[in-house]
Amino acid sequence: MWTGRVRLVINRLVKFSIVTASFNQGRFIRDCIESVRAQTDVDWEHIVVDAGSTDETLAVLRDYPHLKWTSEPDKGQSDGINKGFLRARGEWVMWLNADDYLLPGALGKVAAAATRWPDADVLYGECLFVDKDKRLLRRKRDHRFDFGVLVFYGCYIPSTATFLRRRIIEAGELLDVNLRVCMDFEYYVRLAMRGYRFRYLPEPLAAFRWHESNVSSTLNQRRRAERLQVQRNYLKQVGREWLGREWMLDALFRVYQAKRVLLRALAPARG
Repeated sequence: MWTGRVRLVINRLVKFSIVTASFNQGRFIRDCIESVRAQTDVDWEHIVVDAGSTDETLAVLRDYPHLKWTSEPDKGQSDGINKGFLRARGEWVMWLNADDYLLPGALGKVAAAATRWPDADVLYGECLFVDKDKRLLRRKRDHRFDFGVLVFYGCYIPSTATFLRRRIIEAGELLDVNLRVCMDFEYYVRLAMRGYRFRYLPEPLAAFRWHESNVSSTLNQRRRAERLQVQRNYLKQVGREWLGREWMLDALFRVYQAKRVLLRALAPARG
């Protein structure tokens, strides 16, 4: 009983800022908002940066007076997220896509992990893949942070289940607005190179919704181009540009794919 009360007090001391960039996702954004609203025993704010939606989005936003929202043109999703980051006042900040949603108790789990790991700068958990009607497709299982896997396998860290200390943003670390698909990949590689510490929480924290119009399913060619760009930029910085040939990166992908399988097998028990 006392343990529960102490945990509640500790969780209340951790404030979260949830940032949602939106554009014409009115059919999904209510689920997103309600999932944040349902988080209990923690302090949070929800910032919605809309890019001038022409569907029902604004009508939905007006239903929720607790939201901090704006609607104006921007330079794309990364720009919208950056605007929200700069308005955030919580100790921990995350971006939650307008078509995704948090799972019950997610913020409480992160608050407890933040207390347990005071050295962490970035906390990431797992997510569920669901269809447009929220039917479970599969659970995305992950593992402890590994920089090599991140760079050469790809962005296994689910942005919709990742939390950053606000001091990262205050240090000027924002998303690259020139990237449309791999902005999270580039961001995490950059943060790791600059010494920020990543911690893995083996808990499902959010649901990622697969549907016909999300970026993850429609821009495969651009995804590959941006991924190569990020990898080659990293190799240039460490003086290994010769590894940037496409066939070499494909070979490294297979090596680190095997390492990822091993790390997942050795990962701690899931919640």
